[in-house]
Amino acid sequence: MKPVWAWFGYDEPNYTYMKDGKKLLTEIAQLSKVPVFVRAHSMLVTGDGTAALKWGSTNAYTEDANGKPIYNWAIVDSIFDTYVNRGMKPLAQIGFMPEALSSHPTPYRHYWKPGDPYTDIITGWAYPPKDYDKWRELSYQWVKHSIERYGKKEVESWYWEVWNEPNGHYWKGSMEEFFKLYDYAADGVKRALPTAKIGGINIAGTGGKSGTEWTTKFIEHCISGTNYATGKIGSPMDAILFHAKGSPRVVNGVVKMNMSPQMKDISAGFRMAAAYPQTKNLPLIIGESDPEGCAACGMATNPENAYRNGTMYSSYTAATFARKYMLADQYNINFLGAVSWSFEFENQPWFYGFRDLATNGVDKPVLNVFRMFGMMSGDRVNVNANRMYSLKTVVDSSIRGAQTDIGALATKASKSAAVMVWNYHDDDLQGPAEPVNVTIKGIPAKAVTTKIYLIDSENSNSYEVWKEMGSPQNPSVEQISTLEKSGSLKCIDVQKKSTKSGSIVVPLSLKRQAVALVMVNW
Repeated sequence: MKPVWAWFGYDEPNYTYMKDGKKLLTEIAQLSKVPVFVRAHSMLVTGDGTAALKWGSTNAYTEDANGKPIYNWAIVDSIFDTYVNRGMKPLAQIGFMPEALSSHPTPYRHYWKPGDPYTDIITGWAYPPKDYDKWRELSYQWVKHSIERYGKKEVESWYWEVWNEPNGHYWKGSMEEFFKLYDYAADGVKRALPTAKIGGINIAGTGGKSGTEWTTKFIEHCISGTNYATGKIGSPMDAILFHAKGSPRVVNGVVKMNMSPQMKDISAGFRMAAAYPQTKNLPLIIGESDPEGCAACGMATNPENAYRNGTMYSSYTAATFARKYMLADQYNINFLGAVSWSFEFENQPWFYGFRDLATNGVDKPVLNVFRMFGMMSGDRVNVNANRMYSLKTVVDSSIRGAQTDIGALATKASKSAAVMVWNYHDDDLQGPAEPVNVTIKGIPAKAVTTKIYLIDSENSNSYEVWKEMGSPQNPSVEQISTLEKSGSLKCIDVQKKSTKSGSIVVPLSLKRQAVALVMVNW
């Protein structure tokens, strides 16, 4: 079972080294047996490092009065140090355009807030460089500096990528100008470190007409196009990255999720990579893989995002990751990771309804699904479930039938097995617990210990505890301590069992939107 879930990202890079950012990154690193990859926007944006929604800056590149580059890696280092010190790996994004390099530098700093038009974020950072040679040199200097600071072996283990969603709100140039941007950046990266791994294109709406066209032409450019930076045929492509998003709506006052668009985006990305002999074995990274598209749009301005605080987000995450594995099997591709574009927001109201893993340092239910994933190891094993929607149904029309989706994802290691089970439906409604029997066969031992971990309205759920407190926006120290404890993953049952012909049955009681993990050790 590849740890494709161990990838996270966010818009605001300066949150990385702030109080709650460091705390959450520590927890994410600790829940995983493998190094977690982290992707952040705005790593080359000009500014003083002040954090804001959908904004960040490092001031890595400025110029003196004569136009000579000045490199300052202090803020970039504080971000990457935070990762590397925790055993994490950057998915290092070469972007966005420094003010001194932008061909259209003003206005530059934006002041977007939830409810404002999304296009307000598009300022001078989104434009092509006025000098592509300086852009190439900036990429070279960044990689060179990284090697000097962290060592060649460490930097060889990272992934580099150029820009973000060039077919969306993040690029004010043409497709050919983007390919030129990519070629020059890649040439700089490879000059500093020939063994560096670089890729693209992190397209938006992968399954749509624009996403398909951009991705296909990008792949073909990298395979057989003329490289803008070198004049040779082809451009470096060590990984293919693309985005996948769902589309929740409010229907008759109830949030209705829709994972079908997300699954179709993933299918499209996998299909395009599989179509070329040069790319079918390349690592594929879903650079953002989420229930919808705007992490910083809270539920006050976007009521369809009210799923984020409670168990809807956690059960959706379990149900969708299982299908990502299935799609990778179907297309027989090298699925490396799926970035959950979900982190934390500093100095914001408690449980505001951002797409985040924690609020003010308190873990939300969705983080506990990743804790469950971190406990699963070994190989994936086959699951048969009489209430699990077929992959085709989920891709075509999501999970909207009369019954909920009760499905599972399972693994087996040498001395243990793990089964994640969920009870999910697109309609954000609670429902009574249903009895679920988990039968595990082929256990090579006569006695086992079983542990059951549970996320539902009563377990591993800080949001419900916060509401029971009266939804305080200024909780006391004692209340915060209670919330932190309630945000951890709770084990509700430990038993010793004897196997019968190598099998055991573990009964569960799963409320709607619940996720359970059955751990078996022998």
